[in-house]
Amino acid sequence: MKVSDILRVKGSTLFTVQPDQPLSEAASTMAERDIGSLVVMEHGDLVGMLTFREVIQGTVRNGGSFGTLLVRSVMDDHPLTCTPDTEIDEVRRMMLNRHARYMPVMTQKTLMGVISFYDVAKAVVDGQDFENRMLKAYIRDWPVEEEGAAERPALL
Repeated sequence: MKVSDILRVKGSTLFTVQPDQPLSEAASTMAERDIGSLVVMEHGDLVGMLTFREVIQGTVRNGGSFGTLLVRSVMDDHPLTCTPDTEIDEVRRMMLNRHARYMPVMTQKTLMGVISFYDVAKAVVDGQDFENRMLKAYIRDWPVEEEGAAERPALL
């Protein structure tokens, strides 16, 4: 299974923010849209990732308020990225190693979408459920051998 399979099911709605936007506006967008991340874009290029983790850490460092913080001051400016052709197992390893919950999907310099750890976990569980159903159906339809069939030679 590849990242493109997740994006096909998930859809292509993207939410972005600019690095010089106030953090309070970005946090409001995240709350209103019920999303955990925003891709930070500048002049059409990916320059960072803003997740609820960075919002909380920045707010705590700023004495518990947004104040005049800008997205640039708290964003992850070296986010992990993958391509639509990246295998899901590789994405899981990458996300686990970096404790990343969100990953932009890029084709060269074009942002194709964002996948979350939840999206990856759901795809894996759905794939396992499908395989499990297929195996159970196969076992139920297993042909019953006639008694003594194992002793007879097969006809060609």
